[in-house]
Amino acid sequence: MCYAMKPFRVRRLSLAMMSFSTPWMFLLLLPWAVAAWRVLRSAKTRGTVFASASARFAGERPTWRLRACRVMPWVFLAGAAALIVGAAGPRKLLAREVRPADALAVMMAVDVSGSMRALDLSEGRNDATRLDVVKRLFRDFAERRPDDLIGLVTFGGYASVRSPLTADHRALLHTLSGVTIPGEQGGLDEKGRPVSDDELLTAIGDGLSMCLLRLKDAEPKTKIVILLSDGESNTGAVTPTEAAKAAKTLGVRVYTIGVGTTGPTKVRVRDAFGREALADVYMTLDEATLRAIAETTGGDYANVRSPEQLEAFLRHVAELETTHVERSVRLRHRSCAWPWLAAGLALCLLSAATLTLLLRRPI
Repeated sequence: MCYAMKPFRVRRLSLAMMSFSTPWMFLLLLPWAVAAWRVLRSAKTRGTVFASASARFAGERPTWRLRACRVMPWVFLAGAAALIVGAAGPRKLLAREVRPADALAVMMAVDVSGSMRALDLSEGRNDATRLDVVKRLFRDFAERRPDDLIGLVTFGGYASVRSPLTADHRALLHTLSGVTIPGEQGGLDEKGRPVSDDELLTAIGDGLSMCLLRLKDAEPKTKIVILLSDGESNTGAVTPTEAAKAAKTLGVRVYTIGVGTTGPTKVRVRDAFGREALADVYMTLDEATLRAIAETTGGDYANVRSPEQLEAFLRHVAELETTHVERSVRLRHRSCAWPWLAAGLALCLLSAATLTLLLRRPI
């Protein structure tokens, strides 16, 4: 499978299909029907404005004026009906676009513990943390997979579903852009609540379990988890081993990514006076656990120490066996509303103008 998006195949339809963009406008036919019934019933009485027009000539021999006065109410009703049809938005389907799709159900599990503040993936920039680089590359992955259902789970001391499986990647990426590390904003999370020490821990098992709950009933046959962590699991209700066994039972492959390595790493910190400075902080990466999760579920493990390595691994994941489907997207229409609107307006104006001229007063 190619990583790039596959082209459309356009199939022309042999017969044009009509549809309406706002079919609820046909509800206006109810008062129209009442008006038509009243005109029919009161055609020779003075009970309505239009009927009174013909009643003025009741004692005269049928002339073209009398006939016109009798016909004009129906012309007006025909024009009103045409306006209603035009307001309903008639449109003609010109073509159906059929796109072959290789679809995955992907849950991204991203570590947002305090160690993701490290700057070793910063590509020479001192302000890009591990999380910043991961968010950028995950964004690229989602944009290149337009047919996949993708969801997002973040985990630190606890796991949180940021986005369920969705084909609306714009909403997903908007959610991803708002993901931060608890405590980045002066000891507060993104909702302004105080951050506890537990939230800066790493619950890998809980994060994976949350992903499995979202994948359990997903439609695509191929279901995977991309789990990224830069630390070791030190909290959570579910252990990584238990979560990996559950994934194997469900047939979900887990691809694990270990960021960085064990040892001192540059981290931007604040001193006692609130000034920013770089400090060496000792980080611990539990590669054995991440590798065991991948092996148990049939996935792969990669240790990445640069953005290029992370991007390469995401490309490897994109080359998995997928569920082949053909998606029919009916997007190409031609509006047919204007002829109806023009005809309806013309008939209504013709009726009103004719009756005004014949009666020599506004109706």
